[in-house]
Amino acid sequence: MKELFSIGEMAKLFNMRVGTLRYYDEINILKPEKIDDETGYRYYSTKQFERLNTIKYLRALGMSLEKIESFFDGKDVENLKKLLEEQQKYTQERIKELQYIDKKIENRLIQLSDALNTVFDKIEEKHILERKIVLLRKDIPIGDDLEYPLRELERFNNLEPLMFLGKVGVSVSQEDLVCKSFKNFSSIFLFIEDGDNLEREDVKLKESDYVTIRFSGTHIKADNYYIELLNYIENKDYTINGDSVEITLIDLGITNDSSKFVTELQIPVKKS
Repeated sequence: MKELFSIGEMAKLFNMRVGTLRYYDEINILKPEKIDDETGYRYYSTKQFERLNTIKYLRALGMSLEKIESFFDGKDVENLKKLLEEQQKYTQERIKELQYIDKKIENRLIQLSDALNTVFDKIEEKHILERKIVLLRKDIPIGDDLEYPLRELERFNNLEPLMFLGKVGVSVSQEDLVCKSFKNFSSIFLFIEDGDNLEREDVKLKESDYVTIRFSGTHIKADNYYIELLNYIENKDYTINGDSVEITLIDLGITNDSSKFVTELQIPVKKS
């Protein structure tokens, strides 16, 4: 029976890279049985097969090399059981994180598909259920860059980047809507989805009937569309029932093609 195996033969037997075996040698997790003094070649014996197989098994479970090394330092059934329990807990936490990310991706795809199939300049009436938001109530002149107040919203609420894309909205106050004044946004906010963890209490946009319209462009083009909605509300003898909701569904954060920008305006109403 062959007694010693070169590093290349060892790598081939275990279907791994030679560089990985060299690294394991460097960090003292798997030392060669013998190193040729003249050539520096590494040789391994069958006595090391079990150790390398254990390393590969634990690595396949996602365990760090540091933890694997600690197992070998105190090789014992109880030690392995504890390591596996810790790894199971970590894996379950990662599964939850990945499920959260997967849901985020699914929601963004639904929103993008909806936005890309927009019918522009059509006034619609919708009944929209209660929505959770994180709110930064602050007068912001329309036309100002919204990035700074967005960073304030993020910083004050310890929000994660995953929460932002395609979910930011602004409002024009009910008072300004009645006066047909569109100089300032009364607030900027972020829609909250299931699974979003926040350190503060949610604010809610109340369930209501809304009159809505979508147009090609961003906030700076919204004035005429607000006028259209307000005239429609007046002609229908509806009453404005709160601040507007203005959502940029596709903007510069998603595409450089301004012809694909989509913004939706929503004004809550009370029907007679």
